[in-house]
Amino acid sequence: MDKKIRLAYIGVGARGITVLRECFLHMNDIEVTVVCDIIPERCETAAKEIEEKTGKRPLTTENWKEAVLCDNVDAVVFMASWHERIEMACFSMEAGKYTAIEVCGAYDISECYKLVEVQERTGTPLMMLENCCYGRREMTALRMVKEGLFGEISHCSGGYCHYLGEFFFNCAPNKESNFRLNSMAVRNCDFYPTHDLGPIAKVLNLNRGNRALRLSSFSSRAIGLKENPNCPSDLKHGDIITTIITCAGGETIRLTLDTTLPRAFYSRDFEVRGTKGMCTESRKVFYLKGMEEGVENNEDEFFEKYDHPLHKEFQEAGPKGGHGGMDWLVCRAFVDSVKYGTPPPIDVYDAALWMSITPLSEMSISKGGAPVDIPDFTNGKWMIPNEGNKTKYSLDNIVEDKSIGVFDNYKE
Repeated sequence: MDKKIRLAYIGVGARGITVLRECFLHMNDIEVTVVCDIIPERCETAAKEIEEKTGKRPLTTENWKEAVLCDNVDAVVFMASWHERIEMACFSMEAGKYTAIEVCGAYDISECYKLVEVQERTGTPLMMLENCCYGRREMTALRMVKEGLFGEISHCSGGYCHYLGEFFFNCAPNKESNFRLNSMAVRNCDFYPTHDLGPIAKVLNLNRGNRALRLSSFSSRAIGLKENPNCPSDLKHGDIITTIITCAGGETIRLTLDTTLPRAFYSRDFEVRGTKGMCTESRKVFYLKGMEEGVENNEDEFFEKYDHPLHKEFQEAGPKGGHGGMDWLVCRAFVDSVKYGTPPPIDVYDAALWMSITPLSEMSISKGGAPVDIPDFTNGKWMIPNEGNKTKYSLDNIVEDKSIGVFDNYKE
């Protein structure tokens, strides 16, 4: 596709407007033709910024279906609230529009099946914008795993450990639109599993030669938010949610959701353990068998030696975009998939699996941590040899491709 990609952008709340400002408005090969939000003031703010940046004012609408069906739209990015994204994504695929969804957990396992069914029937690509798959630490570990430097992998850990406290009460303009707090009031589950599971799934080749079989989830008591007078009195969501996943290859995965108790620092608790070495975020350590034990803070040394080609190029050019540049990389991965007609590096099977952890963890917790089977959303395709994505943004292969620079389409 040589012409500019015409984009409908749905949802310009806190996360939506940030990604628009820091990423999409700096890409000279896209044109945001439609902006949609249920709050008109948000639409107007976004439209003015787009017009100031590009000289063209997009259509604004509060009707997301209208936005998707516009003739001047090639691809759609959904940044709307969690409970709407899967329905929206399915509608967009039915309309034949390349589709991207921001991260979230599913509300019901049937939504994950629906997502896969629509994609397989329509053939319309879908990508989840899981930016943490493009973290420098995670991509360095991925390269080292692919090169066999950690040996056989036995266990991985990850988490979303981020004290959000007052954010849960202030993240929406009114009580009715606060979908995060409203969800936590009635559900006890890992509602945000993709940041931690995404990079691990790529390390363990889930859906591509390996698969997640079952999980058990456990919840602590729910007291971290209850000192706030605006907290629902019957809040169900536990402060710490721990999930253990077993895989067909024999590996185990531990996921942790930790957002409501005070903590000193943000962490994704990323760790990979193999027979020849490990990496761990907790001490910023990469370790290979035979190295001096007790080493700490040696990441820079390993970045220098084993940096993923994508991050090596990215660092040399100077990172741009939010979250240390992860936002730019995942958004460019989507745009390049649309532009060149390549399979997205995070596809519908990844999205369905990662999002399914939310309702499955809820089911397990409700049964006292009982094991729950994880569906095979690929319907057996995971056993068929699959080279996966082979672009520079691939999370299945280590690809060095300088023919398309990571900032070739960047504009100030």
